[in-house]
Amino acid sequence: MPPGTLDPTPPPFFRQGTPALTKLIVLAALAVLLMVLDARLRLTPPLRQAIATVLHPLQWLALQPVHGVQWLAAHAVDVHRARREAEEARLALAEQADRAGLVEHLAQENRELRALLGLRQRVWPQAQAAEVLHALPDPYRPALVIDRGRTHGLQPGAVVLDGQGVLGQVTRTLPWTSEVTLLVHRQLAVPVLNTRTGERHLAFGTGDADEPLLTLRFVPLGTATAVGDTLVTSGIDGVYPPGLPVAQVVRVEPQGSGFALVEARPLARVRDALHVLVLQRPDETARAPEVQR
Repeated sequence: MPPGTLDPTPPPFFRQGTPALTKLIVLAALAVLLMVLDARLRLTPPLRQAIATVLHPLQWLALQPVHGVQWLAAHAVDVHRARREAEEARLALAEQADRAGLVEHLAQENRELRALLGLRQRVWPQAQAAEVLHALPDPYRPALVIDRGRTHGLQPGAVVLDGQGVLGQVTRTLPWTSEVTLLVHRQLAVPVLNTRTGERHLAFGTGDADEPLLTLRFVPLGTATAVGDTLVTSGIDGVYPPGLPVAQVVRVEPQGSGFALVEARPLARVRDALHVLVLQRPDETARAPEVQR
């Protein structure tokens, strides 16, 4: 074959194309540009709202097999266990019947004292039940997604609790769902009151949803807090209604900094909550402070 008829271009197998380093630099610059534009112009919230609206039917459809299995499992409960639980409930009801008269008497005294002191009656927040859809797959932000959103009247800042105690706070609302940041988040503070000593503290999460714990910061060494004390919401922040159970103290140790290390375990089922109650005041319109991710 004459030399002039040969194709000087390399075969497709040996073609290199754009160098990998050039691709890395271009993509990194594009990523930084998008982050700056999002921080300045807030471009992603509308996009997130649109994506959540489009994906909501798919999420609902994907969860139906799980709901079906849960429904079948709930109906497969052993009859003997159900009878035993019913018997325990009857015994507990008999024990509570003796206390009912005393509770009513104390409630009447409380109403009379409030009337004498000119105090307003406590305004309880609105409440609605919700179901936990799934947990967010973010190890640095322990949060859940519930099946209630703006169309149901939810606003950021609403308090979420299960049957045991405070679970967290609504920090983002979408049309049909909401994100609930758990109280074990490092940046979420809950004002608490020790029911035994009357001491008030701020409880912060450790950030670990697998081993949920709360720490009380800046507790003096002479504190009367002891292991086993129950912590409830104090209500001084205007967000959490007073008297909601939060945690139980499990550790009190002195530290070299002049303060005591106090740890408490949340009473709510942080890892396996299925149904929750959302508390929101009727006039609640202010947004909750954004939790850092």
